[in-house]
Amino acid sequence: MNLTALSLSDILTGAIWTMISVTLPILLTAMVIGLLIGILQTATSIQEQTLIFIPKILAVFLCIVLLSPWIGQRMLVMTREILGQLERFIQ
Repeated sequence: MNLTALSLSDILTGAIWTMISVTLPILLTAMVIGLLIGILQTATSIQEQTLIFIPKILAVFLCIVLLSPWIGQRMLVMTREILGQLERFIQ
């Protein structure tokens, strides 16, 4: 019983780290683009609130497209690990 709890804890920890590593590049891209646009708005005194959304959406979309093979591979490895150990948790 204790071994199963330890294994479940390891799988949940791995799933959380996989989720963080997959989403972090996308979130950092959005943050950097938002920061750059904010600096540009401050330097040029343009205070248009909607100006930030189009570049950020395009950058996030481009990041997702470019990183999708890596994201898919990471998710596939995690899924195989979980399904490979599923028999231990059923017993």
